[in-house]
Amino acid sequence: MKATEPIIIKGTEVNARTQCAHYHSERDIIAIQHKCCSEFYACIQCHNEAANHPAQVWPKAEFQTQAIYCGNCHQTLSIASYLSCDSTCPHCQAAFNPGCANHYHLYFEQ
Repeated sequence: MKATEPIIIKGTEVNARTQCAHYHSERDIIAIQHKCCSEFYACIQCHNEAANHPAQVWPKAEFQTQAIYCGNCHQTLSIASYLSCDSTCPHCQAAFNPGCANHYHLYFEQ
């Protein structure tokens, strides 16, 4: 997706930087497009509260999908790029929360 295409980030109390009621530190600035519904959510809890279906993980074969959204620069990243970016946006160098790695299994096939 191009930055000019409007991407709607769903969730609970989501702000312009994609921070939500659950994760809102200065570094909590990514949203993830969920495999199950193709909707971008600020976090897994936001998805689970709003969606009427269980979340699905992205299979490794689809890690080139542009499914990560940086709330700082509003660019998308492929899952592979995000997983290898060392907690920094490759477009704008904004710092991502390194603690997100603890939740990768909820989004991405391990």
